[in-house]
Amino acid sequence: MNKKIIPLLLASTTLLPGCFEQKTQDSTQSAAPTVSKEDAVAVVNGTYISKQSLENLEQEIQQRSHGQTFPKEQLLEELIQRELLVQDALKKQLDKTPDFIERMQTVRNSLLSQADLKNFMESHPITDEEIKAEYDSKMANAGTEYKARHILVKSEDEAKKLIEELKKGADFAELAKSKSTGPSGPQGGDLGWFTADRMVPPFSEAVIALENGKFSEEPVETQFGWHVILREDSRAQTPPPLEAVKDQIRQMLQRQQIQSMMENLRKQAKVEVLLTQAEEKKAQPDQETAGETEETATEQQENEAAPAEQSEQPAETQEQETTDPKTAE
Repeated sequence: MNKKIIPLLLASTTLLPGCFEQKTQDSTQSAAPTVSKEDAVAVVNGTYISKQSLENLEQEIQQRSHGQTFPKEQLLEELIQRELLVQDALKKQLDKTPDFIERMQTVRNSLLSQADLKNFMESHPITDEEIKAEYDSKMANAGTEYKARHILVKSEDEAKKLIEELKKGADFAELAKSKSTGPSGPQGGDLGWFTADRMVPPFSEAVIALENGKFSEEPVETQFGWHVILREDSRAQTPPPLEAVKDQIRQMLQRQQIQSMMENLRKQAKVEVLLTQAEEKKAQPDQETAGETEETATEQQENEAAPAEQSEQPAETQEQETTDPKTAE
């Protein structure tokens, strides 16, 4: 029977039975979907090229070229050339080579993993009720935004000395520039606008307790050191409408579902890591280089006026940063 042709790399998946079970070319083709003459746009040495293959290639080209289109005759010629190459490769039994089989195994595994995730998402759709519940949960904590500066030092005594200087009239921003060990020091300790939940509890509690324009008269301790905090301003936070963040919330909930599924699969599986310590160390980036990269990333965050510093609060996940309705304005 004739084999249905699928564009690009996906076409090779139709050859998998022949690759892994070492079947003949004829048996490989008999396992593939058939294409009738009525559904074909061309025939190459007895093998039909389907109309669906042409449509698939046309859609793929449009996606990759951002809407650019090509004449159907040109796309059809592309499919014909591919079929000629496939047939020539099979004639030479290139599908039986170890390198080809290994690469096809990789493609097969990738497609199967994607298919499993797609199947899971389709069988566990996120409902509008779940999205509304997540939105309401986030909005319940929307509350107030704060604008603050801080000076981070290593000891309580250092922090107390700074407080005494502030009481005598010292400029907070200038002290932060000269004394703070935090990444925001060069910017005068400026943290920009943030909500309380974006900071570690001792820090946010101190900010909430202060009045606008006041600084903390007692040092505030967190796992990052000792802080002197100046609350510059505050404002009521206006949350975005549900419709504006609905898709973001849906994606976040989907990722959470997938993560939970993967954790369950891992718990049920028997997994043994065979990578040796030497191989693992070789695979990891150089620590010094990694440190420089992290420092550069932190500086970039500050330059973009992020509402909280990475080195002074627990780093939030990318998921939280991109899907939190409060930050989606």
